[in-house]
Amino acid sequence: MSLELDLTPAAQRAPLRVATYNIHKGVQGMGPARRLEIYNLARAVQSLDADIICLQEVHGVNRREARRFRLWPDAPQADLLAPEGYQSAYVTNAITRHGEHGNALLSRWPIISRQHEDMSDHRFEQRGLLHVQLRRPDQILHVVVVHFGLIPASRVRQAEQLKRYIAREIPPEAPLVVAGDFNDWGMRIRRLLCVDDLRAFEGARTLTYPARFPVTQLDHIYARGLEPLQLYTPQGRMWRRISDHLPLIADFDFNQPSPHILTAGDSMVVA
Repeated sequence: MSLELDLTPAAQRAPLRVATYNIHKGVQGMGPARRLEIYNLARAVQSLDADIICLQEVHGVNRREARRFRLWPDAPQADLLAPEGYQSAYVTNAITRHGEHGNALLSRWPIISRQHEDMSDHRFEQRGLLHVQLRRPDQILHVVVVHFGLIPASRVRQAEQLKRYIAREIPPEAPLVVAGDFNDWGMRIRRLLCVDDLRAFEGARTLTYPARFPVTQLDHIYARGLEPLQLYTPQGRMWRRISDHLPLIADFDFNQPSPHILTAGDSMVVA
């Protein structure tokens, strides 16, 4: 398997690299042509060399796929996809007849806590957010992983719910990343979310969907308390094959000291 990814040289690496990726439950194709891609996805995720990887459409369990594919993994997909040395957090958004799936986060740094909030807007789509606090060497970083709905009005309500959640649960001075699949073909959700101190990357869209011939950007990374450096997607035939989305990658620098500095006496509780 050949992975082509134009990464910044190690000597010029930003202090923080974030990726968001809808993995389409580790399976591609339709009918008899369906194929298992989860092991290729694991190699692809590792090649991103991101400090934080936000994932959507991640299976915890799926009994039907386990019967269909002889090599279906015994471990939950989030654990399988985590590179060596990373911690993983997973929450279920949707429960189906055959199993469940949701959002996940893989982190190079220790996970202090994780929370989940149901964002389902109607009974036909089960959606949710995953909020994780990470302990960097000298700082706490908040990350929220989302997967918005397919109906435009639902996405507007989910954007408003997300803003309420951030205001309620995350200190206003804390560094924050919000990433995921927003399912928005236009700019409405971006305009709704880019208020207060939450910001998107400026400039032209970075196209992520569909992976074989991208025409729009459904996947986004927003940040607060971070300086955006670059936003890009990997290129190459394999990336167009292993999921229906391309991963979106963002490099950041910390633009100011945060009051959420950890001291030697701080304790860590892993949820």
